[in-house]
Amino acid sequence: MEQPRRITDTFPRRRRRPGRIPGGTKGRDCPRARPCAPPPAEEPPPPPPDQALLEMLRRFDLAWEYGPCTGITRLQRWERAQALGLSPPGPVRDALLQHWDNPDVIYSLWHEYGL
Repeated sequence: MEQPRRITDTFPRRRRRPGRIPGGTKGRDCPRARPCAPPPAEEPPPPPPDQALLEMLRRFDLAWEYGPCTGITRLQRWERAQALGLSPPGPVRDALLQHWDNPDVIYSLWHEYGL
């Protein structure tokens, strides 16, 4: 009885070059082609703000007189309250502008919760 033919039987076989990595790329990003660059250095996280600042921002989050705070940053909430004439506290804005790169300061208490 004759064995069933495979699809690979119709194509000629080619020999691999010596030193080629099976399943590797054709010269791109090959470890033997050139040395790998060192990974980029990560910046250290910003230092945590002091507890008095965080407490002031928590009080701002809990003060409903400035409107809801879910879905927006603290600075957006402060600016919205200012535009509506609700006179939000100035030190909160100063702290937000000073620590603009720290997510603990920028986002409100409920930023991780969905709307």
